[in-house]
Amino acid sequence: MNAESPDQFGLNRRRVLGGIGAIAGLAAFHQMFPVAAYASTSSYELIIGGQRSQQIAGPTTPADTGAWLEAMKAWRTSEHTRINYDPSNYARPELQWAQSNPIQPQVMIEDRYLYDPVRQRYTVDRYLDDVTRRYGGIDSVLLWPTYPNIGVDNRNTVEMMRDMPGGLAGVRQLVDDFHTRNVRVLFPIMSWDYGTHDPGATSWAEILPGVMKEIGADGLNGDVLTAITKDYFDKSVAEGHPLVLEPELGLGVFGTTSAATARLSLGWNTMSWGYWTNDAAVPMVSVNKWLEPRHTVQVNDRWSTSKIDLLQSAFFNGTGLESWENIWGIWNGMTERDDDATRRVATIERKFAKLLVSSKWEPHTPTLQSSVYASKWPSETGTQSLWTIVNRDTTPRTGAQLEVDYSPGMRYYDLWNGVELQPAVTGNRAVLSFAIEEKGFGTVLASKPADLPADFAEFQRTMNKYARRPLSSFSAGNVVLPQTMTRIAETRKAEKAPTGTVYVPGANYRFATRGVEIEGGNRPGVGVQFPGESQPSRYHAQTINMNPFYIDKTPVTNEQFQRFMDATGYRPADSYSFLADWDWSSQKHPKYKPGWGNKPVTWVSIEDARAYARWAGARLPHSWEWQYAAQGLDGRNYPWGSAFDAARVPTPFSGRGEMRPPDDVDAHPSGASPFGALDMVGNVWQWTDEFTDEHTRTATLRGGSYYRALGSSWYFPSNETAYRLDHQSKYLLMAPGRDRAATIGFRTVVNAAQAAPKPVDNGTIVDDGAPGWRFNGWTLQTDVDHYNGAYHGGTGTGNWAEYTFTGTGVDVYGWRGPNGGVLRVLVDGVAQGGPISQARSTATYHELLARIGGLADGSHTVRIETDPSSAATAVTRIDYLRVYTGHDKQPPAPPTLTLSSPRAANGSTVTVQVRFRNESAAPVSGQLRLAVAAPLTVAPGTRSITDHAPHAEVTYEFVVTVPVGTSPGDKLLRAVATLDKVADAEGWTTLETYV
Repeated sequence: MNAESPDQFGLNRRRVLGGIGAIAGLAAFHQMFPVAAYASTSSYELIIGGQRSQQIAGPTTPADTGAWLEAMKAWRTSEHTRINYDPSNYARPELQWAQSNPIQPQVMIEDRYLYDPVRQRYTVDRYLDDVTRRYGGIDSVLLWPTYPNIGVDNRNTVEMMRDMPGGLAGVRQLVDDFHTRNVRVLFPIMSWDYGTHDPGATSWAEILPGVMKEIGADGLNGDVLTAITKDYFDKSVAEGHPLVLEPELGLGVFGTTSAATARLSLGWNTMSWGYWTNDAAVPMVSVNKWLEPRHTVQVNDRWSTSKIDLLQSAFFNGTGLESWENIWGIWNGMTERDDDATRRVATIERKFAKLLVSSKWEPHTPTLQSSVYASKWPSETGTQSLWTIVNRDTTPRTGAQLEVDYSPGMRYYDLWNGVELQPAVTGNRAVLSFAIEEKGFGTVLASKPADLPADFAEFQRTMNKYARRPLSSFSAGNVVLPQTMTRIAETRKAEKAPTGTVYVPGANYRFATRGVEIEGGNRPGVGVQFPGESQPSRYHAQTINMNPFYIDKTPVTNEQFQRFMDATGYRPADSYSFLADWDWSSQKHPKYKPGWGNKPVTWVSIEDARAYARWAGARLPHSWEWQYAAQGLDGRNYPWGSAFDAARVPTPFSGRGEMRPPDDVDAHPSGASPFGALDMVGNVWQWTDEFTDEHTRTATLRGGSYYRALGSSWYFPSNETAYRLDHQSKYLLMAPGRDRAATIGFRTVVNAAQAAPKPVDNGTIVDDGAPGWRFNGWTLQTDVDHYNGAYHGGTGTGNWAEYTFTGTGVDVYGWRGPNGGVLRVLVDGVAQGGPISQARSTATYHELLARIGGLADGSHTVRIETDPSSAATAVTRIDYLRVYTGHDKQPPAPPTLTLSSPRAANGSTVTVQVRFRNESAAPVSGQLRLAVAAPLTVAPGTRSITDHAPHAEVTYEFVVTVPVGTSPGDKLLRAVATLDKVADAEGWTTLETYV
């Protein structure tokens, strides 16, 4: 998706002639700026660098300004010659709107301010009223209808647009609504979209300009493109609808394309984005704007938490800002300070747009104070001049700022503050004095009164009103939008399994999952916000007290949905794409295709799925219920175990023609979950929870699908990683007709009447990255797939970690897996139990490694260290602690299970040893039982524990029988210790059964 650059600095230097100093300086620059280009002139060497070589460094000192500016002009002339520059397209009337275009956001079509699914209408006025209220409005908008949802099925770029509410006619009305408010509209080119449905052409250039004409759009943004090729522009001209082309990467460096090559396209790429170095102490000059002052750059850093540096770069260069806030459904809103600065800058740039495209532009025109930098914009034909000024320092500057030419009748206006300046005139020179606040802006206009705009007095009053409050007084704090999870009402409690369901017993389940969002890292606001979480996040980990429930053994099928349709006559209010793969020749009685009865129903929205569930006396599962039903209690990666097995899921489909249908729901019995649920992964995505914030609705899709678009990593993920049970996908919601897809189905759940386990009081998590930890040997490592972020670990001996806590008990969590080493735990210097092996054939995460309870309520130090018996090459890893106080109900340590054989044939038995260790400081009594998944049986039912001493261990044997006819696959075995006055403790493992 839109590429990001790592460079975060700028550099300028005066040319050093001869000697070792020149060589050393050149080597140092190349080391810092590997993409920099050097443009030599007679006495000054320009440095073209910045992010993606889109900028030119300013003069090193004020004394260099004259030589620097002459070098700039000479380079521009030589570059025009090199690229055989033709400026004629900038004079086209249809394209000139781009030259007065200071503010452009990228807007997700799913933004709730832009579309109302209840009234089924676009709400452009609501969207524009909001941005006008907050930061003064916008001039153009890039509407985004594709990524991140594209690739969930085979709909291509144009089909994603056609599926917007109202089809292309509706989109045309959307564009017209923006035009009514004088806002121009662009859509993106997905240059990488050659893995979805074949559009019937070899290039999107053959298609998109015609679509833009049909909907009346004004331009195209080239996603991940350094330059948009000329065939797009030529096609738009041939269509009689010339388009403004805006490459994302701004004629800069990307992959093997050099900036020098990309600049050959300047003549028809009349606008661009700027991924710039914005935090340089000395502002840098836009390459594209310098080569063609009529070229508008929208300066962009979508993940920045402040837009002030971006806005200063844009203002100094007389160009625009990409005020992008809704980033793939993740809100990164501008701050109040950003808003007010943007309002003021845009007001000035709109009023004096003609001066800001002047070919007489003088960047880095002299100023009188340090850290204050100005660009001068003389009129092409008249006597007016404009100065755009920025103070790069964090302290204000007052007093004399500019020394300018003076002639009788010339007057000077401080536009930023809305007042006229009184120059101090000496001969033909005048000194202008005014204040610029810290990290602030200034604007001066030199003009004769007759040349002023007719409404200039009103403009000055507006600016004076803005200036009454300094920018520094506005909040610079970022706001993370809270999300609300849509309530799912409980169903009646079923005494026995409803037809077609499997039983999932209650448990204290460790719900650990992560979002697969391609961008955003772990910034606040990425992902979703489950109950009990303080903000939306990519990573989630909590223990949930799960009530028992019944879940559909398979996704709901076409045959089942047909019964619902026949019984209720259901028709959604938004019927576009509803059951799109059914036969609708009879509108009163649509039917699924012959042979599709046992396939999962698709082309149903989350609203359609809820309607079916209500009719069936069921509901949709929560994400954690879905995951528990698929995963059981052993933290496995897939329903059948932790290693991916392609034979247990449908064969992926990646064709570019008509979609192949999903497999029958019972076609892969070996992929069953521990509770016997089929088709949990790899056939169709399944609806679970919905989340809403002020701007976006999303749903968590679980399980992946058989469709896999190839050719780009930007497509909606659907592969072995997406199938993982500890991964969930965030799907943006707009309208039911748009949300439905060929690969999304659902299954339902019904609450069970059986008793739930006693809740576990979770204590307090202390992550190994929290303050107060002390480490030796182990290093901080990252593993976002498994550890939801980071952990401490490594090989070798002598590793240890210590943490001092206040409480009555502590749990130690970490990893077990291949080549695992041996740990031991000490509290206040006393070893607790014996060595702890981290060895296991299959890696597991968030494992409870040790539980220490019964401590005196007070301060204690826990130390985890490698045991002397641990091999030097073995791996040891710890992740976090759970600390218990006297107010917490510390759960007992779980039982452990050992099988006489991990595999069992039909008609055989397996002996299971269950060991329980009392880690509390007092004797315990209760029962130990082994629970097995049907149709397995176990004997005896329970074993008693009576006054079991502290730190003592007891072992009991149970015999598990596998009846003839048992289906193959993993079956969950749970050992439950039910102790008097203490919450249940559970341990688990799986038994693989085969015919």
